[in-house]
Amino acid sequence: MALTPQQRQQLHSAIEQRRAALLAELREDVERQHNDRYEDLAGPAPDAGDESVAALIAHLDHEDIGRDLSELRRLEAARNRLADGSYGVCANCGGEIAFERLRATPVAVRCIQCQAQHEKTYAGASGSSL
Repeated sequence: MALTPQQRQQLHSAIEQRRAALLAELREDVERQHNDRYEDLAGPAPDAGDESVAALIAHLDHEDIGRDLSELRRLEAARNRLADGSYGVCANCGGEIAFERLRATPVAVRCIQCQAQHEKTYAGASGSSL
């Protein structure tokens, strides 16, 4: 069953709300990273431990921004699919993605069966080492 106009509107609203929240979070993260000086993180006379903690904090901040940008790209792609009418169509099998799945994961590009197969096929192929 194709998405109803009400379901499409509900999903569109969810995408827009998450996008707005993510943009605000990205602005804050970038500003914080810009304002956090290495000297402030490591201290005035850093030792090796202080330096490693400061480097770790900077790395984690960078990873947070990268993860948020990746999510923002997926949201933009979902917005484009909504605009061109392909939203809710599985990228693998061409079948419909269930409304419940889209409500839980509005950026989903695969139906649950194809996503499960994708995860089995590509499990551990890449990702964070943390």
